[in-house]
Amino acid sequence: MQSFFSQPCNRILGSLVLLGVVLSLVMYSYTTFKQSSYVGYGPTTITVTGEGEVLAVPDIGQFTFAVNAEADEASAAQAEAAEKTNTILAYLAEAGIAEADIKTQNYSLNPRYRYEEEVCPVGMRCPGGRQVQDGFTVNQSVQIKVRDTTSAGELIAQVGELGATNISSLQFTIDDPSAVEAEARELAIADAEAKAQVLAENLGVKIVRITSFYEQEKNQTYYGMGGDMMERSMMEAASPNLPMGEDMTRQVVNITYEVR
Repeated sequence: MQSFFSQPCNRILGSLVLLGVVLSLVMYSYTTFKQSSYVGYGPTTITVTGEGEVLAVPDIGQFTFAVNAEADEASAAQAEAAEKTNTILAYLAEAGIAEADIKTQNYSLNPRYRYEEEVCPVGMRCPGGRQVQDGFTVNQSVQIKVRDTTSAGELIAQVGELGATNISSLQFTIDDPSAVEAEARELAIADAEAKAQVLAENLGVKIVRITSFYEQEKNQTYYGMGGDMMERSMMEAASPNLPMGEDMTRQVVNITYEVR
């Protein structure tokens, strides 16, 4: 009797086990297919570029002046250059320029040469001329940071009067641009997000998440004076009027979004 009832139970149990195995294989196959499809083609993404621009009034000015000196002896040339430079630096200190805002960019001491023509004997091959050392030349260039931008013109004029051989690279800019750059970056990200939303709606998909972010190289455009060179004669004429204008800080970001 016991054997009679146990056979149907065994058949049912075996069927259930077989069904479970089949279901497991089906689920495994589905999962594997889904994963292989994802790996093979990857998630669907869209990439957008966002731009942000911020205008800000410069808070510092920068310029460079140079002092040259020539003499027969190296020590004499150095002493002359040092005297001119120290006179200019003393004036800048009295004008309120901090020592930390004065930086030597270059200092060089080089021999000076002249070209001598050789006397050519009559009827013989002329040996030509030769270079002969004829003293020494000292050149020192100094960069100045001006925090009171309204005084930049007067400073430049006076530095020229005190013996600077040339004044160059005047530029008005922002001393610490990190805050302005951060603001421009926020605008660029917001611009990218807005573009991504519009693109996703046009494509009939939804944004899932950000998969990559790339910030392009910083690009800052200067407005105002900012020239490369200014002749000393311009500085000696009068204190120039130097409009600063505004600096435009521009940030560009590329953001890739996964969509479904």
